[in-house]
Amino acid sequence: MLGMSRRRRFGALCGVLGPVAFTVAWLVAQRRQDDYQFRHEHISGLAAKDANDPSVMTAGFVALGGCTVAFASSLDRRLGPRAGAGPTLIGVAGLATIVAGIFRRDRRSNFPAPGEPEGQSWENDVHDAAAAVGGVAGTVGLVALAPRLARDPAFRDLAGPALGAAGASAGISAWFLRDVVRPGNGLLQRANLTIPLAFMARLAARLLIEGDRTSGSATRSTRQAPGLRR
Repeated sequence: MLGMSRRRRFGALCGVLGPVAFTVAWLVAQRRQDDYQFRHEHISGLAAKDANDPSVMTAGFVALGGCTVAFASSLDRRLGPRAGAGPTLIGVAGLATIVAGIFRRDRRSNFPAPGEPEGQSWENDVHDAAAAVGGVAGTVGLVALAPRLARDPAFRDLAGPALGAAGASAGISAWFLRDVVRPGNGLLQRANLTIPLAFMARLAARLLIEGDRTSGSATRSTRQAPGLRR
């Protein structure tokens, strides 16, 4: 078996770095934000136009989105030629995350300030739409990915966790969307994002470990092949 190419290795590494970068971004950004209650307020508020240092969270969105696209490409190459729709949908989720980061919310708070008119700008609408597309694509992508993982001996044990992450994300999202401004939704949203991102990092780490093993096997085979010695 040939070793992992540099491009595939980079994509697999992105599958670990993206979730880490995004998590670090909201942890750092919330500490810099005045009067921010992470238990109740949304992560995207940290990148809002009136937030303190919104560039930190914006960078987190873009980093996660770009890394997710790169990871999806690496996963598609590894599982191909019949990878199914899973990697493509995960890539769509990555692109949607980039859009959600570029088009930001109008305000940090879930509620307008006293005297401020209700409603939101078209840019905020784009952000909300991108977030919804990313959530749906990521969840459905995990469901579509599970059968393909089950058919691969190297990843068979990850099929169940993929469905578990998708189910947990879908359930939390459904509860979250029933009332997006209810107390405690900040914690719900963080759990909703962390669960699938943790699975993504786990699968990416498995790709990296597999790549190291196959690269080592290929190197040993080359050294042992008499016809390749000079």
